[in-house]
Amino acid sequence: MHHPGPPRFVSVGESVELAPRNPDPTASYRWTVAAAPEESAFDAGASIPVGTPAGYPAADGDEADETGPVVHFHPDAPGAYTVELDAPDGVHELTVRAFPDERRAAQFSVAVEDLPLPESELDDTPISVSGPFNNHLMATERPRRVGDDYVLDARLLPGEHTAAFSVGDDLAEGVRTSVEVDGSGRPRIRLDARVDGDEAVVTATPRSAPDSDFSDGDLPVEFHLDGRDELTEGDVEIDDRELRVPIDALPHRARIHAVTAGERRSIGDTVVLDATGSESVAATRPNDPPEWAETPTVYEIFVRSFAGETLPTTFAEIERRVEYLESLNVDCLWLTPVLASPTTHGYHITDYFDTASDLGSREAFESLVDRCHEADIRVVFDLVVNHTSRDHPAFQLHAAGVEEYADHFRRVDADRNVVDVDWASLRDGDDIPEYYFNWQRIPNLNYDSLSVRSWMLDVVDEWAGVVDGFRCDVAWGVSHAFWKEVNDRVPDDFLLLDETIPRDADYHEGEFHMHYDTTLYETLRAIGSGERTADAVLDALDDATWAGFPDSAVHLRYVENHDEGRYVDECGEASLRAAAAATFTVPGAPMIYYGQERGVPEQRGPMRWHDGDADLTAFHRALASLRAETPALRDGSVEAVGYDVVAGDADAVTAYAREDENGRYVVVLNFGADAATVSLDEAVETRDLLTGEAVAAGNDLTVVDAVVLRAA
Repeated sequence: MHHPGPPRFVSVGESVELAPRNPDPTASYRWTVAAAPEESAFDAGASIPVGTPAGYPAADGDEADETGPVVHFHPDAPGAYTVELDAPDGVHELTVRAFPDERRAAQFSVAVEDLPLPESELDDTPISVSGPFNNHLMATERPRRVGDDYVLDARLLPGEHTAAFSVGDDLAEGVRTSVEVDGSGRPRIRLDARVDGDEAVVTATPRSAPDSDFSDGDLPVEFHLDGRDELTEGDVEIDDRELRVPIDALPHRARIHAVTAGERRSIGDTVVLDATGSESVAATRPNDPPEWAETPTVYEIFVRSFAGETLPTTFAEIERRVEYLESLNVDCLWLTPVLASPTTHGYHITDYFDTASDLGSREAFESLVDRCHEADIRVVFDLVVNHTSRDHPAFQLHAAGVEEYADHFRRVDADRNVVDVDWASLRDGDDIPEYYFNWQRIPNLNYDSLSVRSWMLDVVDEWAGVVDGFRCDVAWGVSHAFWKEVNDRVPDDFLLLDETIPRDADYHEGEFHMHYDTTLYETLRAIGSGERTADAVLDALDDATWAGFPDSAVHLRYVENHDEGRYVDECGEASLRAAAAATFTVPGAPMIYYGQERGVPEQRGPMRWHDGDADLTAFHRALASLRAETPALRDGSVEAVGYDVVAGDADAVTAYAREDENGRYVVVLNFGADAATVSLDEAVETRDLLTGEAVAAGNDLTVVDAVVLRAA
């Protein structure tokens, strides 16, 4: 079925990628607007064009570009649009609900004196600005000179935004800047379903943003049906926040979606009703994570460094060390890429359907997965589908002008890039491969190509039956529509973890279950370096609610990974212990990056097996064991605890409580180099559950790095 999937919820100013599912590269597809708000310039029956800017209505007197199988639709007015896909299997309708533009005028700026070239040379040197706001595309945005500054005007969503001003080809040393855009956070909505007599009832519960002028009761609710199902508006009755449908009117499957909006729109939520009989309905929430992935302890291995100093790492060598992962109470193993690649890190893929020869055969990889499963450890596969290696045959054939590969990679005007270009050989109108940052060796795949979409969906199918989840590299570079199709395609208990920096709640809407917690990561680094006080830990947790993530979203809590420097190098071991303890004692999925627990100093250096830090390993093992044994540390509520620092660095200390029906526990962290004496505002037992030692006398306790105490 080529139906493009669930309704889309966007804001004016955003683009919606529309694409047929299960694409047939040889087939013809046509997109049209069937209905639009009165204020829109789109006419009913108008084709949605391809081109740049894609998806806007043509100006008077202009002819729209020919529509194609993949288009980028830009709603130009708030309201509901109905778009139609004319596909080989029929005409499919899709609702695009557009809310008012949430962006605000903003400006990035950098002082001339802060740029790395003398002012006399700047006029003849190109300057580019890149950041998450433009997907880190170099030279697509050029600043202007205003007095003693270079500035770039932009329209940005509320929140903090970062950018780098790069001069010429000096991209690695871009001057970083940021801007804070005023505005509210995002509301949230949750759908639940039940059977009431002979009806299925879906109830929506909206929640306003923490800083919103709307109360929960003020928020409107919109229900939307799914065009893939046979359920129609005539079959349902909607009363405010409740949708009812007779069980005998339900098709085999019905997907119900809902959205709310205050100052800003929420992401949508979904409940699926499966009619299993005349009186039986099963309800599931596809945006929720698989049960095994709600609070797992994750261990990331940089695969070619794990066996140590002398042995080359192979699947067999990792398999021989699974007992070590068991000793750390690991629930989920994330392996950096294991597919064919000429690089040590593996992110430059040259064959998506075969494992890297130096790591071992596919059979050896599957043996490793089986051994992990025997140990009750799930395996997450690093899926790299934003780009290929420049040495992949597909790119080589594309670059060499083979027609079948002409549309496989995105291309940009040569004058919009500033690096890796032989300017003397270029002619007017030439283009070059698109890539992010200065990643010249990994050109971006073109998801406007049905051949590329079909190819990458085959990759998903190839490996989804082998592993238990995908960690999706550069997830922010691949379209939402593609990830929604992947989510619908993988098994129900499959985990999807996104690398989206900074994290973005839109990727939770029918796409990913687990997300990098970039906010806590940056906060723990700032605390460890003395830039922020330790109480910022709980502020970082609150940011997820402000950003619009539902409570069921899982956040990966980490202090380092293969892309980041070692925390111990930047902040010291005392701070590392407190930071690691934070990740294990707040909600979410704590992650250990291999060697973090052994004192490995290099970002991707060999694992220290014979000379590792045994005390640090024991500390991490105690954290993981206590978390595994204490449900409140995984699922309990979180609240600040009052305290006073009697001796030590007050800015380096924080305290909070975790509580559930089984008990209340108080966590005290000390990021400082010296022990602190802390007086708590509530009574606790004297024994530290991490070490088994007595640390408290009355309400005063001694904290070297971290303690966990049962409330008295």
